[in-house]
Amino acid sequence: MKLKAQHAPYIANKIGLDLVNASFININTSLESLSKVALDCLMENIQREKVIDEKVRDLLEKHSNEIEDYRMDERAMFRMFKRQIASEENFTITWDDRCSDLSHEILSRICKTGFIDFKVSEVVVKNIIHKAINEYSRIYEQSEEAVIERLKKHKRKLVYGSDEYEIVFNKLYEEELRKKGLS
Repeated sequence: MKLKAQHAPYIANKIGLDLVNASFININTSLESLSKVALDCLMENIQREKVIDEKVRDLLEKHSNEIEDYRMDERAMFRMFKRQIASEENFTITWDDRCSDLSHEILSRICKTGFIDFKVSEVVVKNIIHKAINEYSRIYEQSEEAVIERLKKHKRKLVYGSDEYEIVFNKLYEEELRKKGLS
């Protein structure tokens, strides 16, 4: 799954809520401060992936003639180039490993700020963060599917990608997240 910038605040909020609600963690700051640290890490990670994706698109453009001449699958080439560039950039793209790396980075930053104290293994706390990211991704997929179904039944036919579609989609998406207690 690809992390998206518009989802980062929700994921960061879920991480903050899960840390605040953990009985074995002492919180020395506000939920907003915890969420902000998580959001900063998530946004940096998303930005790194955007840079890699831009490099991949440049490579595809550079090799577009060969791709066309040999009738190569452009999506497969994108994935291949992305794996190569991600490896060179020391960026993890497999979902579980990426969640693990992000969880570790978020926990490290939160600990450096002194925002939390805990008397359990660091792995236990890291797993709370990892689980929050994974749960959000599942909730995101379910929420997005529900919104798409609602849009299919919408009074007016909305053109996918239009400003009006995006406005209605975002409004319905936030409602779905509120129903699930994430907003």
